[in-house]
Amino acid sequence: MRPLVLASASAYRRELLTRLGVRFDVVAPAVSEEDLAGEVPAERAQRLALAKARTVAQQYPEAIVVGSDQVAAMGARVLHKSGHAAGAREQLMALSGKAADFFTACAIIGARAAVHEAHLDTTHVVFRALSADEIARYIEHERPFDCAGSFKVETLGIALLERIDMTDPTALIGLPLIWVAQTLRRCGYPMP
Repeated sequence: MRPLVLASASAYRRELLTRLGVRFDVVAPAVSEEDLAGEVPAERAQRLALAKARTVAQQYPEAIVVGSDQVAAMGARVLHKSGHAAGAREQLMALSGKAADFFTACAIIGARAAVHEAHLDTTHVVFRALSADEIARYIEHERPFDCAGSFKVETLGIALLERIDMTDPTALIGLPLIWVAQTLRRCGYPMP
């Protein structure tokens, strides 16, 4: 069986892939994540997932490489990782009572195995109306500065929401495991 490599520096993606019970290595890809003029959020996620997988696949041609990226957006406005409390507060105030889409793209590439698969999962999230105090308490408790949209659905962030429309709950966390499991199974990795 070919080695499996996760092309990501994300602890969230590492934790998610561990759920599948397959052995894998982690390599942080050297890929610029700068916005491109005129690029819509879904295209950005797909471009970056593919770039991450390709970059690491070039370094490890015998491996099967999983690359992923997530872009959160309110319409055409990309919601980057806030990095700090003020940015998180600004994002959550903007999201209060509104909807956002989370585009989670994934690419699985095996240079020598002739594997080249790509997938895009879209999750639609509707936030309830949030008060400034609720946002402050949430930020103090969660510190979601490394998350697109400044919330973590897998923990207290679920309380900020009115509704989620999704096909794969793990996609919103950062890696669409339903699709990843199906693809890795086709590549010969044993799993239930």
